[in-house]
Amino acid sequence: MNESSALPDDLGQKLRHMRTLHSLSLKQLAKTVGCSESMLSKIETGKVNPTLTMLRKLVDALGINIAFLFNTKDDDDTVVHRAGNRPLIGLGNSRHGAGIVLERLPPISRHTVLEANIHIVSPGGSTGGAFSHVGEEMGFVLEGEVTLTVDGTPYQLGPGDSFAFRSEKAHEYCNHGNRDARILWVNTPPTF
Repeated sequence: MNESSALPDDLGQKLRHMRTLHSLSLKQLAKTVGCSESMLSKIETGKVNPTLTMLRKLVDALGINIAFLFNTKDDDDTVVHRAGNRPLIGLGNSRHGAGIVLERLPPISRHTVLEANIHIVSPGGSTGGAFSHVGEEMGFVLEGEVTLTVDGTPYQLGPGDSFAFRSEKAHEYCNHGNRDARILWVNTPPTF
């Protein structure tokens, strides 16, 4: 992945800023999201990258969207978004760098009701646990293999497989294979 796939340098600062705006202590937010104060402090100081699941819990608790943490621009007028020019968001870790990279299709806009990304999941990459939120999602595996777990039931997926479920059901995924998996993922309302 290129340099733009990394987490933004100010991610922890933005999380800390939102926490203080909500008058929450480290202890209060850590308890809400289910992690230690020490872990939350390390995320806020940039010493540890959060998993996708932890990031999801943090933004939910702070009442923001993941896109707020990334310097995405509102681009309502652009119709075509060329390969190689789309924003990339890197999350979590694997033995090959970012565990999951979201390639935006198209960049986020305040006026959209659908969100579409290509989830690029490195070998060993995972959401780092299950999460749920309001909405609906569907996906199509373009390449590679992943295990998608919805409401505690694991599903082995490969190229050409598709899925759909209500986002309120706890869900997570991981790549136990030896090559990247790519999944076209659509959800509504936008959550990333």
